[in-house]
Amino acid sequence: MKIAISATNESLDAPIDPRFGRCPYFVIVESETMKFEAISNLSQNAPSGAGIQAAQTIASKGAKVVLTGNVGPNAFQALSSAGINVVTGVFGTVKEAVERFKSGQLQGTTASSTQMGFGRGGGYGMGMGRGGGRGMGFRRWQSTGLFPQAPMNTPMLPMLPQMSKEQEIQMLENQMKSMQKELNRIRKRLKELQNDRKGLKETIEKEKAK
Repeated sequence: MKIAISATNESLDAPIDPRFGRCPYFVIVESETMKFEAISNLSQNAPSGAGIQAAQTIASKGAKVVLTGNVGPNAFQALSSAGINVVTGVFGTVKEAVERFKSGQLQGTTASSTQMGFGRGGGYGMGMGRGGGRGMGFRRWQSTGLFPQAPMNTPMLPMLPQMSKEQEIQMLENQMKSMQKELNRIRKRLKELQNDRKGLKETIEKEKAK
C-alpha cells in the first residue's frame, strides 16, 4: 500500500511538514517494502487551491493514505472523494510515521458531508477509517477526472484540530535532530573532499619534483 507523507525534504529521515498543501515535498512510501519516491509539491506556492492541487497529485500517484500535520477542509474533501484515508496530527520523521501507522498507533480522521455523499467511516486495521458512502460527488469525480467542488450552499467541513503544543515541541525537536544529522553528514563529506584535494595536490607536487 502506498502512503503519502508531507515532508521537509526527500528522504525517509525527513521531518514531517505539518502543512499538507504547502509542504515542499511528498514522500510516497510502499508500506510493505519501505521503498519510496520523493516528489516536489508543485502547488506549494500556488496563490489558492494548494490543498486541492496537492490532493490531485497524491491521487495520481495511487496513494491510499496521507500522513500529515493538518489538512484544510477543501483538501480533506478532495482526498476523501478519491478514497484516500487521511491521518492528521502526525509528527516525527517520515519513517517513524509510517512505522507507527503500520503498528496501528495512528488513527484516520473521518468527517461527513451528506450533500457531497461522504460516509462516516469506522476505523479498521492499522488506523484506516474508510468512508462507506461515496454518492454523486465521487461518481462525478470518476467521470470527469476532476475533484468535485462543494455547492455554494454546502456548509464547509470543520477545520481539523491543530497540533497540541506538546506535539509541536516534539515535531520541532525531531526537525532539529534531523537537521543536525544532515549538517554532520555535510561536514563529514566536506572533510573527505578537502582531504582528497589535499592528497591530490601533494601527489601533483611530488610528480613535479621528479
